[in-house]
Amino acid sequence: MYKNLAAALAVACFFAPVFSQTPAKADADKPLSAAFVYVTPVFDAGWTHQHDAGRKAAQAALGPQLKTTVVADVAEGPDAERVLRDLARNGHQLIFTTSFGYMEPALRVARDFPDVKFESITGYKRTANVATANARYYEGRYLSGIAAARMSKSGVAGYVAGFPIPEVLQGINAFTLGMRSVNPNAQVKVIWLDTWFDPAKERDAAITLMNQNADVLAFHSASNAVMVAAQERGKFAIAYHSDMRQVAPDAQILAVTHQWGDYYTRRARAVRDGSWTSGDVWGGVKDGMIRLEAFGRKVPAAVQKEVLAQQQLMAQGRIQPFAAAKADVRDNAGHVVIAKGSQLSDAQILDMKWLVEGVQGTLGR
Repeated sequence: MYKNLAAALAVACFFAPVFSQTPAKADADKPLSAAFVYVTPVFDAGWTHQHDAGRKAAQAALGPQLKTTVVADVAEGPDAERVLRDLARNGHQLIFTTSFGYMEPALRVARDFPDVKFESITGYKRTANVATANARYYEGRYLSGIAAARMSKSGVAGYVAGFPIPEVLQGINAFTLGMRSVNPNAQVKVIWLDTWFDPAKERDAAITLMNQNADVLAFHSASNAVMVAAQERGKFAIAYHSDMRQVAPDAQILAVTHQWGDYYTRRARAVRDGSWTSGDVWGGVKDGMIRLEAFGRKVPAAVQKEVLAQQQLMAQGRIQPFAAAKADVRDNAGHVVIAKGSQLSDAQILDMKWLVEGVQGTLGR
């Protein structure tokens, strides 16, 4: 997950794939040794849970050809470099790092272990043996905003968010645009956490927003605390990363899930057969990396049908969250950010540093 605002805004190199020279083929008689480094413990749901589900999918697909190691709850920074260095030194041929704060440590370790392949999830800097990948989370956010608007009685949603960096701003803006495509007067109130993972802080933010008339919640943080708070208060919420009906059976409207299994499988297979090259992947609904599923039991069939139909249109390229088909799109300060008849390029989306009209909040405290 992104941690550093200045680094996240450096989009120019995001789309400049770097290719390795001659890929090394793994020993066909031995399993590929791959490691996965997680920023939190592996919980029953959430960011890390979904990456671990991807690891398990790759393990199931490759069977004895793949051996995986997990190192969880690794703090971003110096400790991450120590862990990565130990993994490379101990014979791991492929290392997946699943938080933005691991990017710089991975680059330093990769320089010292040129034969080890690194996959930086949510990072943007690449070298011959460091690739990057991310998902278009904002696509799922837009679709979930449609569902949120259908389920909201107050027309007010709350959004608990980690840091005001482009990936998070994309989600807030897309969610708001999705809501306002159904209810033009919908409002989204934002509280910044200044952390990715702090269940107590996430819960407090959720309660504050519900006290401010938000009857639907969304979040960009790593625990299920927002879902639990919504369940306790009798409100609705959008699950993020994975299905959270286990803790919020009445509150969950749907889940915006991240699907990493296919990517992890393909990259591990590429190391084994010698075809691995560095590069960048930014996949969304069309690619199967983002999916809406796990509708809650209180969501009417008509709402489910509508949202799934919109998801299909998005997969076909017929819906673009950041397109202005009928009128200019303005930020919440009144400036035009998407002119009528145009849509944002990928570079513009990656450089996003504004909040759309309808969002009550600023880019920080």
